[in-house]
Amino acid sequence: MSDTKVLRLVKKSEGKLPEGAFTSKTVAKAEPKPSTAPAIKAVPPRRRRRRERARPQQQLSPEQMLNIFRTMYLSRRLDDKEIQMKGQNRIFFQISGAGHEAVLVAAGMCLKPGYDWFYPYYRDRALCLELGMTPLEMLLESVGAEADPNSHGRQMPSHWGHKKLNIVSQSSPTGTQLLQAVGCAEAGYRIKLVKELKRAIRNFHNDEVVYVSLGDGTTSEGEFWEALNTACNLKLPVVFLLEDNDYAISVPVEVQTAGGDVSRLVKGFPNLYLQRCDGTDPIASFSVMRRAVDNCRNNRGPSLVHAKVIRPYSHSLSDDEKLYRADEERASDAERDPIKKFGAILVKEKIIDQDGLQKLKDEIDREINEAADAALASPQPAAETATDFVYSPTVDPTSPEFDTEANPELTGNPGTMVDLINRCLHTEMKRDPRIMVFGEDIADCSREQSLDKVKGKGGVFKVTANLQREFGSARAFNSPLAEANIVGRAIGMATRGLKPVVEIQFFDYIWPAFHQIRNELALLRWRSGNEFSAPVVLRVPVGGYLKGGAIYHSQSGVSLFTQIPGLRVVYPSNALDANGLLRTSIRGDDPVIFLEHKHLYRQAYNKSPYPSDDFMIPFGKAKTIREGTDLSIITYGALVHRSLVAARQVEQQGISVEIVDLRTLTPYDWNAVANSVKKTSRVIVAHEDSLSWGYGAEIAARISQELFEHLDAPVRRVAALDTFVAYAPQLEDAILPQVADVLEAIVDLQKY
Repeated sequence: MSDTKVLRLVKKSEGKLPEGAFTSKTVAKAEPKPSTAPAIKAVPPRRRRRRERARPQQQLSPEQMLNIFRTMYLSRRLDDKEIQMKGQNRIFFQISGAGHEAVLVAAGMCLKPGYDWFYPYYRDRALCLELGMTPLEMLLESVGAEADPNSHGRQMPSHWGHKKLNIVSQSSPTGTQLLQAVGCAEAGYRIKLVKELKRAIRNFHNDEVVYVSLGDGTTSEGEFWEALNTACNLKLPVVFLLEDNDYAISVPVEVQTAGGDVSRLVKGFPNLYLQRCDGTDPIASFSVMRRAVDNCRNNRGPSLVHAKVIRPYSHSLSDDEKLYRADEERASDAERDPIKKFGAILVKEKIIDQDGLQKLKDEIDREINEAADAALASPQPAAETATDFVYSPTVDPTSPEFDTEANPELTGNPGTMVDLINRCLHTEMKRDPRIMVFGEDIADCSREQSLDKVKGKGGVFKVTANLQREFGSARAFNSPLAEANIVGRAIGMATRGLKPVVEIQFFDYIWPAFHQIRNELALLRWRSGNEFSAPVVLRVPVGGYLKGGAIYHSQSGVSLFTQIPGLRVVYPSNALDANGLLRTSIRGDDPVIFLEHKHLYRQAYNKSPYPSDDFMIPFGKAKTIREGTDLSIITYGALVHRSLVAARQVEQQGISVEIVDLRTLTPYDWNAVANSVKKTSRVIVAHEDSLSWGYGAEIAARISQELFEHLDAPVRRVAALDTFVAYAPQLEDAILPQVADVLEAIVDLQKY
């Protein structure tokens, strides 16, 4: 194919060439060599333009043009095959990438599988094929086969994931991948800043790029804007590919987006290299994607490509677009079909004749049919594997390996819970350079020029004080005031090999991050069949008894987290336990929500001298803090001390109360609970959550089911009222369980 023919194709697909656009010799750019320059320093704009003009170029060959068509057609026919199989009830869901193929093949040609990192969305079949995923691997996912490398039979079709290719397991929620992609890129950014990390993180490359894609509907999600904000603020090498097919299921883009064009809304973001292209034209898309990738490889900041594509099929087979799209609109889209257009161009430009094109199509159809037969013959996962990989299969935080509690080697003056948590963070960050601590207000002072002039913040409760001073701003830093941003970025960092220990400033404000926690953090390992994981530790101040905390600084809804498979939930009641359990959380391999009761932070009664730097308490190991014979109290958090006070008071009446502090809520120590109940035959479950549907309901139900024959009285619960915590102290006291409430329950139960 001649240079003039290629240029003519480019002009046809792009219209008038913009200033500084490529010529016939610059349709395709040579793959840049890995950069050895410091990765954080940006190239000035003028130097950048000179370099781009001076770089040697190459043109697309006829073989490359045919490969583009082959991958596009392969992607489309895989969609068609799945639609056929769904109609035959051989698969159970289908969502296609039809109409998006051209820009996705172009993107795959510009990026490096197994070198760059990929966060695709469900339309990205053609990208994954171009990166090296096979038709068989895709159809194995369609039929739910155990051999499926995407999820091993656990996710719907078109939920891409491939460990070898660095395609990170994708989920169904719209837009959650964006913050994770930013976190993945940020991991690279911080690896460059911390020398020790270059040895600790495998397969890191100075010029690696993170690709993330989204549909036009996803731009309505707040996490899209949060992701752009952080990527631009840190100049991260993220390529955002916006595949705009004008519809989010049935909602058109003008309803989704002010003005109907999101790229106009984002053009003011600093450091963002913004381009548009006809995403149904592979040559135009290739040139734009190449520039976008080059921009990121050279540390100039993120790129956003707004590609206009079509959706010739319905959103999925669960949708019928004829219900909301007029026939003429659908016909207009059909005229822009990238398969039809590009095939005609190849024949017209004599790259292949019509017979050759048909033979190529027939060859692809045979390949797909053979792959479908092989996939249908591949077995589904065995039923007994359903609970595999909910948690790490290799690191067990309940094991003796994490139990050094018997010899704590305590030294120094007693410290508060704040002191011992802070000490643990210091010693663990010194031990492991992969640990990154960030969140709202956790740094000493973000403006480093002022660091020596101020005392430093170190968190609203001072729990992270002096971490920035000791370990630098690359490892202890502030985040935007955006909880989903914190958790989403942490997931991306952890997937890349770092160990984020992040803070959500108040439990009451964790809810914007709940989506990331429930659908991403806790699920990543299981949904990928252990191909990917995110062992993030979320530190969260929680609870009431503050006198003035009121509704939004006193919440305690732990049951919303304990019922999430894959998430460990820890809740210490004293300084020593907090130190040991936090160390276990950090050294473990699962996501952990580490709840720190604000009222307990500085209480004198729970102080402890400092343990050794290897002091750990295993998960699922309760502690009997008071022996008794008449009645058991199963509790945790702030109710531990209140139960102790009540137990001492009733001792004067001759009632002997045993108190078991659970310490970890997921997992919890059922053996300790059972042994105590068998010993006393009466039990109270006490906690700060509301009574109805609270955490204690699970413990009480299990005791009733499994220990009924050992009970001499009904299981009793002490908890907060089914309302919210009020500001007025008198109301707060009435709402939250007090010593008097525990005392009354003990006396009543003993009389039964």
